[in-house]
Order: sequence, then C-alpha cells, then structure tokens
Amino acid sequence: MTQDYGIAEALKELGLKENNSGVSTGSTWLNAGGEVIKSYSPVDGKLIGCVTGASESDYQVVKNKAKSAFTDWRKVPAPLRGEIVRQIGDELRARKAALGKLVSYEMGKSYQEGLGEVQEMIDICDFAVGLSRQLYGLTLHSERPNHRMYEQWHPLGIVGVISAFNFPVAVWAWNSMLAWVCGDVCVWKPSEKVPLCSIACQNIVNKVFERNNVPEGVSGLINGDFKVGELMTADKDIPLVSATGSIRMGKKVAAAVGARLGKSLLELGGNNAIIITENADLEMTIVGALFGAVGTCGQRCTSTRRLIIHESVYDTIKEKLTNAYKQVKIGNPLDENNHVGPLIDKNSVNLYLDAMEQIKAEGGNILVDGGVIKGKGYESGCYVRPCIAEVENHYSIVQHETFAPILYMMKYSTLDEAMAMQNGVVQGLSSAIMTNSMRESELFLSTAGSDCGIANVNIGTSGAEIGGAFGGEKETGGGRESGSDSWKAYMRRQTNTINYGTDLPLAQGIKFDL
Repeated sequence: MTQDYGIAEALKELGLKENNSGVSTGSTWLNAGGEVIKSYSPVDGKLIGCVTGASESDYQVVKNKAKSAFTDWRKVPAPLRGEIVRQIGDELRARKAALGKLVSYEMGKSYQEGLGEVQEMIDICDFAVGLSRQLYGLTLHSERPNHRMYEQWHPLGIVGVISAFNFPVAVWAWNSMLAWVCGDVCVWKPSEKVPLCSIACQNIVNKVFERNNVPEGVSGLINGDFKVGELMTADKDIPLVSATGSIRMGKKVAAAVGARLGKSLLELGGNNAIIITENADLEMTIVGALFGAVGTCGQRCTSTRRLIIHESVYDTIKEKLTNAYKQVKIGNPLDENNHVGPLIDKNSVNLYLDAMEQIKAEGGNILVDGGVIKGKGYESGCYVRPCIAEVENHYSIVQHETFAPILYMMKYSTLDEAMAMQNGVVQGLSSAIMTNSMRESELFLSTAGSDCGIANVNIGTSGAEIGGAFGGEKETGGGRESGSDSWKAYMRRQTNTINYGTDLPLAQGIKFDL
C-alpha cells in the first residue's frame, strides 16, 4: 500500500485491508472461494489490495439471503426505508474525502471528480428520501356503477446491479438507493477493475443497516469476473438486472435476461456529439468541448466524442481548441493541479493506440497528436495525451465508441445536415447544441432533432443532474436511472378494482339466471 496523498489513511478509514473478502450478505463477509482479484492503481501501478471473489456456491448464498430478506424488507413502510437511506447519506458525507480519494486512486479520475462522484451518491440519497413518500399510483374512473379503480406499485424483489469501472460507486448508488426505498433488495456485481470501492461502500452501508436492524441480505455484494455476472443474468430469482457497460456486454445481458422473460435496465455506450452553429458563443463552446472530451480521460459514457462544426466557424474552433489542449495538465489525479489522470489499464491504452492508427488508415488527419506519456510520475504506463482528429462521420472508427480521450472534428453546412450526422450512429445517449439562436435550439429539441435520451443547449454532453432521468436510446439500451419517474423500473404495476355495490355486473352484459 502507498501513503502518497493520504491513501493509506483513507483505506484504513474505509475498513480496507491488504486482503479482503469480496463477498458479503450484509454485515457477514463470506470466506469466499473464488479467484483472487488484485487491484493495481493506474495512478502509479502499485498494488492497492487483494479481493477474493465469489464462487458459484458463494453467489447462491448471497442470492438466497437476499431472497429471504425481501419478505421482511418489503413490509417496512416506505418512509421508514427512506429514513435509513437518509442515514446512509449522512455516513457518505462523513467519509466523502476518504471515499473520493479511493475512487480517484483505484479508478484514475481526478480527485475533484472522485469527490463529485461521492456527492452524486449523497444527492441520490436525498432524492430517494423524498421519493419514499411519493411512490404514487392513479385513481381511475370505472365504467361500472359503484366500482372504483386504482393502480399501485409494488417492489419487484431482488435487483441485480452490474456496474462499470468508470463510475465505481455512483451508479450502484443510483440503483440501490431507489431500489431500497421501493422495497427491493439488491445484489451488486461491481467491475473487477475497481473491487475495493465496492467493499468500502458495503462497509458504509453495513454500519447503517446494523444500527437500524435491517434484515441481513438487503445489501449483497458479489465481486468476481464475468462468470458471476452470467449467474445473475440467468437467475430467474432476480426479476430485474440493471447493467452498465459496453454495448457488447449489454446485448449479452439483454439476451440472457430476456430468455427468461426478466426485466433489464441497460445503460450502455455513448458516441456523443456537440453541434456548434455559426450562432454559438465560442468561448463557452471551447470550455464545454474541452471538459467533455478530456474529463475522466475520456472514460465517461457521456464524454464528448464528436464536434460537428458549422463551416463558417470551423477554423476558429480548430485554432482555439488546439490552443486549449496545450494547457491541459496530465498527471497524478490526486494532485489537484492536474486536469487529467490515467486510463484504467494497459488494455485501454492499447485500444486508444489502435484507434489512432485506424483514424490514419481511414484517411483522418491527426490535428493534436496523442501517445503514451513516459518518464517520472508516469510509471504505470496508463497516461496518454488527449488527441484531436479531423474525420468524416461515416468512418468506422468514428461510428465506434473508443473509451479514451479522442475527439473527432467534422464540418457541416446546414443544421439538418448536422442533426443527421449527430443521429447517424448506433448510440443514443447524450447530445448538445451550442447556439444563441432560439430557432436552432428549439429545432434541435424537437421531434425532428436529437434522437438521444439527453439533449442539451449551451452546455456540453458530459454530466447529468440527479433530478432528471439518465439514459439513452438505440444501442445505448433505453434504460433510465436516477431522477424523474425512474423509480418505476424497480417496481411492478398493479391495477385494482373494488366493487362497493350490491350487484356484480358482468362484462359484455352477460347474465346468469341463478
């Protein structure tokens, strides 16, 4: 373990050791029998700690405990479940610095972004507390006299959460906090690239649950590789699987869950574009494009991948953005003077390098060259330079999402052409337009405009507020998490009819002479 930037102190505060069980039914940590996962930091390449993953029998123990806990947890009044989630929010506030530091060190995003991710967890706790008193149904008018109809919502049962490495704690919180106030129990399969973050979260939740006598099994954790995820997706005892990851992974999850007629909530890849019109505020545009493209080293599903620029301002944007990239500071993400940290691992570095070669092979022009950074402070081999390339939208590499800081620039003549280019990819997560024209912004937001789940005006593609539903269309999966009425994905709808009269009218006027 390293003591740089107070990492050792943070690990101790979060209850982490050099060797950890990665399987838990709640306060009980199993003597797991799966493979050992070694967590190396992309920041400095050092071993942070080891985690023993789940065997198939371990998975069954966690699942069965969750199944049993659901029978009691669903009976707890929703506002009381909300009160417990409120306490989780308070625990996260108390450990925000330590958990933010761990997120930064194990994943590689800047410390500021690590703190921001923990703040998202706190925010969703606050949202869920209010939601616990608003799980509303509808009252409907019956066509039959002396009858009343209404609909209500019930918890589903076990919610399986499969999360990705780039947001190692927030996405789990988006799902679990809402699921818990809805009366569900959760089993979490985190990315094997960031296992220690999941153990830290489990430790935090365990304290609150023990204090409130929450049934063992409401919060389950199963670290492991893809085989553990396959057990979850094929399990008929898990009515909903919420999965975040690549399109390739999402298609496998959807097929497995769909084969048993279960429900899946998918948050998959993005290929997000900013349309920059001739009426854009260029200074604001550069800020939004820069942060969207290089933030988290291009490893957000909402990262800006494409700039679709009006031909009249193309050269100006090109010059300004090239100069802005020269000011980006790359280095240890725990040093708050740096803007960009490393990619998650060497495999991601290789995919980044392959993408730049493919850009050249397809005829693209590398405007700001990338490459791996070497030397003192970059020993992990995961630090790369953000790249800008001039391309055409139809290039196969542009159609594909590369999870790295590569930004594509292309020209357009008319707004209809720009929107066709933006929509002309299989992904449909986030989109934005930079313009001071009301007509352009309204057209972009109209039925004829962006086909994405998120469409912004005069802000970038990256980031989202807790209060709004988060998710995308097409091969992004169609799922919605976080705010608005996303809670309905974690519940089942039931229509109820009550006859308070003395007659029983039958459908289609049928009568029995009795």
